[in-house]
Amino acid sequence: EIVNMKFVEANFYFKDDTTLYVWSDTGIYNNKTLDMIFDGNVKAIYEKSELFAQKAEYSNQDSFLTITENVKIIDNRGTMFADKLLFDIKKQTLNIASFNDNKVNADVKLK
Repeated sequence: EIVNMKFVEANFYFKDDTTLYVWSDTGIYNNKTLDMIFDGNVKAIYEKSELFAQKAEYSNQDSFLTITENVKIIDNRGTMFADKLLFDIKKQTLNIASFNDNKVNADVKLK
């Protein structure tokens, strides 16, 4: 039930006809729970936003996505750096965490 992968490319298709593209050096897929771990040079593209990190973990059962290690988001609204992003897919909420100096670095355009 555990599939170890190298040079991972994954596409997630959503009901609103958008697609999330994810790449990583390695990955682990559990074909029973549908949980996934992306590890090493994680890159994700969703619409016009890009995300870079070293690790991403998706829990299908909990509908939760955790992005960690050198997180960087580049968006047309700005750029953000953080230690950890926690996406609750059911609630559609995002928690942003920083461990080193308790600061999240962001350059965001408000208009």
